[in-house]
Amino acid sequence: MSMERSLEVLQEEDCLDLLRSMSVGRIGLSMGALPVVLPVNYVLDSGRIIIRTGFGTKLSAAIRNAVVCFEVDQIDSGVEAGWSVLVTGTARELQGAEAAYAATLPLRPWSPQAGDHLVAIGIELVSGRRIAADRLVMPLS
Repeated sequence: MSMERSLEVLQEEDCLDLLRSMSVGRIGLSMGALPVVLPVNYVLDSGRIIIRTGFGTKLSAAIRNAVVCFEVDQIDSGVEAGWSVLVTGTARELQGAEAAYAATLPLRPWSPQAGDHLVAIGIELVSGRRIAADRLVMPLS
């Protein structure tokens, strides 16, 4: 027996709903001309992803307004089903009133050593896929 699975391409609003439903994702960026993917806590607010970080790779990317990617997913390996949402956008450090507002959001840093720098990632491109386990398929004998 196996599961028959189907692939669904998600609409933008479905992707945003899934982003709102989670609090941990991964930011992909360039570090020394090489790709790196780092876990972060985040919140979706006003059409952008907000993360809290300290000095380091993520803040450096934000200071130079780098284009980054951000990914969130949920997988059920038992039935080989789940979903994934990928965002591409420009990262920037929040300053002044924007930073003061973002500091009030329910956002905890991933690392206990993280600082109080707030970074916004614009949602310039968003895509998502869902693989659903539809039904059990009996093998032909």
